[in-house]
Amino acid sequence: MTESLDKEKPKEIEKDESKPSKLIASPQICAVENDDSTGFDIEVYLPGVDKETITLKMDSEFIHVSGETDTLKYTGFYSLCCPVEPKKATTKYKEGLLKIHVPYREVEMQTIDVKID
Repeated sequence: MTESLDKEKPKEIEKDESKPSKLIASPQICAVENDDSTGFDIEVYLPGVDKETITLKMDSEFIHVSGETDTLKYTGFYSLCCPVEPKKATTKYKEGLLKIHVPYREVEMQTIDVKID
């Protein structure tokens, strides 16, 4: 039995040469309040990325963006400091720059007057 174990060669890990691995990087992002203070203007820099490879997902507090080139995958998950209305977001992509405008969500505060002694 030990002879059969000695004769077996260790299995080599096969590499898929047809699909090179991609580097992963976080895209540069800048989020500022827009001029009329009604929402965010967000810019995401994705150099060399084709529009068809971009994925943008949002909820009221977070944004996830990804995109790919032949050798690089950009991916980032970001928290927004104020709640927004993702269904009302508008986007434009041109020459590696994804521009996103998203309005703030109306916050409904249910407050009560507290008596101060």
